[in-house]
Amino acid sequence: MTNKHHSILFITFTVLLVCFFLLDLTSGQVSIPLKEVFKILSGQDASKSTWEYIILNFRLPKAITAILVGMGLSISGLLMQTLFRNPLAGPYVLGLSSGSSLGVAFVILGAGVLPSFLQTAVISSYGVILASFLGSFLVLLAILVVAQRLRNTMSILIVGLMFGSFAGAIVNVLSYFSTAEQLQKFTFWSMGNLGNLPWPSIGILGTTVTVGLVLSLVSIKSLDALLLGENYAKSVGLNFKKARLIIIIATSILAGSITAFAGPIAFIGLAVPHIAKLVFQTSSHKTLFFSTVLIGGILMLACDIISQMPFLEMTLPINAITSIMGAPVVIWLLIGKKNIQ
Repeated sequence: MTNKHHSILFITFTVLLVCFFLLDLTSGQVSIPLKEVFKILSGQDASKSTWEYIILNFRLPKAITAILVGMGLSISGLLMQTLFRNPLAGPYVLGLSSGSSLGVAFVILGAGVLPSFLQTAVISSYGVILASFLGSFLVLLAILVVAQRLRNTMSILIVGLMFGSFAGAIVNVLSYFSTAEQLQKFTFWSMGNLGNLPWPSIGILGTTVTVGLVLSLVSIKSLDALLLGENYAKSVGLNFKKARLIIIIATSILAGSITAFAGPIAFIGLAVPHIAKLVFQTSSHKTLFFSTVLIGGILMLACDIISQMPFLEMTLPINAITSIMGAPVVIWLLIGKKNIQ
């Protein structure tokens, strides 16, 4: 595919991203005309004050969160698939999601052993976010220590899966001794949620995602070299250990921060990189980086729009929608595995 075709595709996907962003702002149980959305975004007074409140306090933060989540998870999935040369690797393959889940489980399911005055503070939204961050960060530290000791990249993948299995076992033990109310809260968190983030939290999420994306962008040449294997990468002068470390840190920042603020979001990181490869017909990570970012943002906005269709009396869990859309893609990948790069 020529550069001209790539340019046309990039323009098309950029326009689609803007269109889906605006559609997300107009969609919901309360339908708001596009004209009014433009008024509110430009700082003018809307025809109804309630519309302005809904857009600025609910839908705009949620739409921005959807874009950040879609972009961050998609890029981290691309990094993991290239590093491990495994088309079925995703952003959570290192056990980061399990670490976050374990941190949240300790807070929500284990808060009963704390004094009542501490329970309220710990189970607050910021307490859950902090616990998720810490859980993910501890797993990251463990992975980094292992990465310095192991030469084989596949061994790191296995260790990540073992961390995930261990954390999952601890969560199951905590769940067994928890009350129905605690289990319900933990289940709601595990379903994922793009809403309810205040602007300061979105600022923190935006900063961490930007840092992760910059580190990923810096790693583009390393990723291209890794496509042909570790030995080839070393033969062309790549500092393999340093490159692998940067890729793992970038993935950890993206997946860890997104899980902390939005919960574990399934399938986006696994499916989007393959969609980008199919559409752009290239293995160049310079092209794949920007295409994956755009498609990830679009797909996440589409899932958010579907989760809050006007005929639904409530908002569906975002994880259910991403799974419904992503599962067929993953099944197709498994069936046609021999054709995957």
